Amino acid sequence: METVSGLQSLRPGETAVVKGLSSSGALRRRLLDMGIVAGTRLECLGISPGGDPRAFLVRGAALALRAKDC
Repeated sequence: METVSGLQSLRPGETAVVKGLSSSGALRRRLLDMGIVAGTRLECLGISPGGDPRAFLVRGAALALRAKDC
């Protein structure tokens, strides 16, 4: 596991632990509601052929996030 500054740098199969969120407002609330909080382990499951969105495994659920939201 490596230190990354955004989820968009993770490749399929790589994992990371959330240290904090840099977003605010409704997007921040949405990410928190999905379980993306400090200490959460994420795994990149895959990247769409166009490169956006990416799929992540978060607390047993697969989530698709666009680069602008990562």
